[in-house]
Amino acid sequence: MPGPVLFTPYRVGSLELANRIVIAPMCQYSAEGGCMTDWHLIHLGQLALSGAALLTIEASAVTPEGRITYGDVGLYDDASEAAMARVLEGVRRWSDIPFAIQLAHAGRKASCAKPWDGGKQIPPDATNGWQTEAPSTLAFEGHENPPSALDAGGLVRIREAFASAAVRAKRLGIDAIQLHGAHGYLLHEFLSPLSNQRDDVYGGSLENRMRFPLEVFDAVRATFDGPVTMRVSGSDWAEGGWDSAQTVAFAKALEARGCDAIHVSSGGLTPTQQIPVGPSYQVPLARDVKQAVTMPVVAVGMITDFEQAEAIVGTGDADLVAIARAALYDPRWPWHAAAALGGTVKAPPQYLRSQPRRYKDLLSG
Repeated sequence: MPGPVLFTPYRVGSLELANRIVIAPMCQYSAEGGCMTDWHLIHLGQLALSGAALLTIEASAVTPEGRITYGDVGLYDDASEAAMARVLEGVRRWSDIPFAIQLAHAGRKASCAKPWDGGKQIPPDATNGWQTEAPSTLAFEGHENPPSALDAGGLVRIREAFASAAVRAKRLGIDAIQLHGAHGYLLHEFLSPLSNQRDDVYGGSLENRMRFPLEVFDAVRATFDGPVTMRVSGSDWAEGGWDSAQTVAFAKALEARGCDAIHVSSGGLTPTQQIPVGPSYQVPLARDVKQAVTMPVVAVGMITDFEQAEAIVGTGDADLVAIARAALYDPRWPWHAAAALGGTVKAPPQYLRSQPRRYKDLLSG
């Protein structure tokens, strides 16, 4: 009998992955002045021993104003680069897992309190707050301080900030870059007609709304010689918003520019969204993209069951699955999936003796 597809190797651009499981980026809101702390060493360290094929560093802002909260990680100056270097050095002493990084700008959803402090927007004149910026002067919620609309100079500044962060990622030896074009953050705000009401070449038609995210992709692609991928929201789940058909058009444009993979999530653009949350609820969005492009497609969203993950890649709905909260709850999720499905994952020799006898040869050193 053939083994599980979930534990077969897979190539993304120049990067060879040991299996089809990737750890999605997860904000920890535990940075100080944009700099990683010992929390990130602990957090990334445990996930680096998970047996997954790729570990994605959380949304890392390309400018200070691009952080979701004042506790977000950045990669925009020498201090934030040095802090990330220290964490990566510590993890790499004990794990050879490849690293990706999600480069991001939060747009109008920036300047917020940490989630456990309520997550509400902090006004620009308050402690830990700043003026947000976006495609248009439309606040995420009506009571919030409206963002400033980016002018031509602002677009150049942010595009160059993405490229500069990519240079820093390259110096850090990071293996792949994921651009954050989802969840209502800046690049997604340009894509969706609900947040982009510009009357210049960056607004209006689908071609115009895709223009700035594609310019950012081109700038990073020209700078970084490893895999460059994009995370998208396949739907705003709101009337008149971004949808699957537009996502497919965007995916085709990305592929034509040399995008190495696309990660299909959804939502986050508007508080009026109506999301049909349930196991695999975003997989149909990934399937739509998979049927239209040849580049690898990553599915994500309430993928918690081992057989569920195997079915997604086994049926061809997506090429890889990304786990996030499931990995926080169970940092050895890939180990347990291998045990259930008859696959094999790599584990550190310090842990080999933890293998239950009934799962002989599940772990390899």
